[in-house]
Amino acid sequence: MSETVRLVVFRLDEQRYALPLAAVERIVRAVEVTFLPNAPSIVLGVIDVEGRVLPVLNVRRRFGLPEREIRPDDHFLIARTVWRVVVLMVDEALGLAETSKTAIIGADEIVPGLEQFPGVVKLDDGLALIHDLERFLHLDEASTLDEAMERAE
Repeated sequence: MSETVRLVVFRLDEQRYALPLAAVERIVRAVEVTFLPNAPSIVLGVIDVEGRVLPVLNVRRRFGLPEREIRPDDHFLIARTVWRVVVLMVDEALGLAETSKTAIIGADEIVPGLEQFPGVVKLDDGLALIHDLERFLHLDEASTLDEAMERAE
């Protein structure tokens, strides 16, 4: 029997992406983001989530999509990496998908060099790129973010 994988699927423009459910804390409606001085360009700013000040990451910028303002109907996906809790600004959280590991195609089988996307999953209604949140921030961005967050405290 094939191992089951649970993913949270979200949308940016017309493209669908997914994160492992285990990495996702929760999904909330977008709120106003406070500017964070000296943060890497990939960081939109910070928000307060139940007393925790969390960085909001610009997924559009990382994936090379057109920039746009935050809209009231956007979602914030709060997720955990090994090093920190982050907030991803997404157009829409589409829900939970459960699939077998055999439905996932390794990214290197499609196009070599897509390190931040370990694979593509075949869902009932199309494909979604699976994102590796651990590789979202480059090492220098992570260091700069740590310094900016420390200054903000």
